[in-house]
Amino acid sequence: MTENLNQRQTDAHADNGLTDLAELSAGEFELSDRAALRRVAGLSTELADITEVEYRRLRLERVVLVGVWTEGSAAQSDASLAELARLAETAGSQVLDGLVQRRDRPDPATYVGSGKVRELSGMVASAGADTVICDGELSPSQLRQLEERLKVKVIDRTALILDIFAQHARSKEGKAQVELAQLQYFLPRLRGWGAALSRQAGGRAGGSNGGVGVRGPGETKIETDRRRIRAKISKLRKEIAAMSTVRDTKRGRRIANEVPSVAIAGYTNAGKSSLLNALTGAGVLVEDALFATLDATVRRTTTPDGLSYTLTDTVGFVRHLPHQLVEAFRSTLDEVADADLILHVVDGADPNPEWQVEAVREVLGEIADRRDEGLPTELVVVNKIDATDEVALARLRHLLPGAMFVSAHSGVGIAELRERLAELLPRPSVEVEVLVPYTRGELVARVHRDGEVLAERHTEQGTVLQAKVKADLAGMLENFSVNGTSA
Repeated sequence: MTENLNQRQTDAHADNGLTDLAELSAGEFELSDRAALRRVAGLSTELADITEVEYRRLRLERVVLVGVWTEGSAAQSDASLAELARLAETAGSQVLDGLVQRRDRPDPATYVGSGKVRELSGMVASAGADTVICDGELSPSQLRQLEERLKVKVIDRTALILDIFAQHARSKEGKAQVELAQLQYFLPRLRGWGAALSRQAGGRAGGSNGGVGVRGPGETKIETDRRRIRAKISKLRKEIAAMSTVRDTKRGRRIANEVPSVAIAGYTNAGKSSLLNALTGAGVLVEDALFATLDATVRRTTTPDGLSYTLTDTVGFVRHLPHQLVEAFRSTLDEVADADLILHVVDGADPNPEWQVEAVREVLGEIADRRDEGLPTELVVVNKIDATDEVALARLRHLLPGAMFVSAHSGVGIAELRERLAELLPRPSVEVEVLVPYTRGELVARVHRDGEVLAERHTEQGTVLQAKVKADLAGMLENFSVNGTSA
């Protein structure tokens, strides 16, 4: 009997587990998978030529941060280093210490001055760090000089962001875009150690370069690697172009049907995905981490008065976003430029939200310059007001006049935001009065879905509709116009 009771309890737990799994949304499944993939501490991070191409991946490392304060205030410099620390933690590293040097410009040889390099070397040794992360993009020579002097791996802000993107990419297009950006970044920094990369003399020229045994194709191993990377870059660009054709087809279908579109843009971790879920119930991944969303998500919803439109969640921006990523994610970012309205989400709980706004508008400006087109109308939405005090909110209302203030987490202000979206979205412009037979009920349904019904009544002959519709739908309804004409 005891065995039967235990078996029933086991079955009940199993049923509860299945029920819990069934209730998980797609975003919760993805979050669960991401949380299960933790990096293993203690792995070696020594520089070693273990593959043909040096692929500088991050592991769970003990890192020291380095910044150069060239402009702005001390608070801005500290905020920049704090953001670098969050990026490092998102990548799976443990931040031990940080160092900032005040300079007019970074040192061309070692990023920071020689004195600071010695201080940094002592800091690395005393803290037991195995990686140094610089808050800027290092040249290949700066990277090499710092590693030779510090005897640990050195990476820059760009490589760190690329590593986070590589971890979070999920779709085939997202992974290809990240790989393209990584290869474009690593190509000029490709290097190696030892005799494996020494030059071989080509043809009969070997006689004066060591004689028998060194004559070869005349191409170094590193040159071979560069050629292979260039070939891979070319292949990835073709694949992304093919995938963007599918995206363009879907976007073109929405444009042809004149479905209004809203692109959600903003700084990373500002709450864009949470806002998409609050407006549409999409159930996409929400995580308190930088660059949690890399793959554009499109969901369809309606305004309170019944107008259909699409909402697109896009990749987050950050200060000094690597240009390789802007180029690689071009097709995804085009969703922003092609929208009818940009929902610019700002993190109201951030200490310096105006810097976020400036960084996002800088990237949006790059997109507009590349396309030689203006950007759509922008509606600024300050999110996370439930985590912000009244003084900060008053300051934001002064800095961002006309902005909406919401909390995607608690739902405060979401209803008002829906009403504001309904006001700003383009509306059907052709007014018609038609008598649609009951046998053509699909047309009545489409008028309700894609148009704006002003009046409706049912007669013996069919449904009389007075509505505002788009040009294509007005053409389909022309044969059913009252008195044979459409308004």
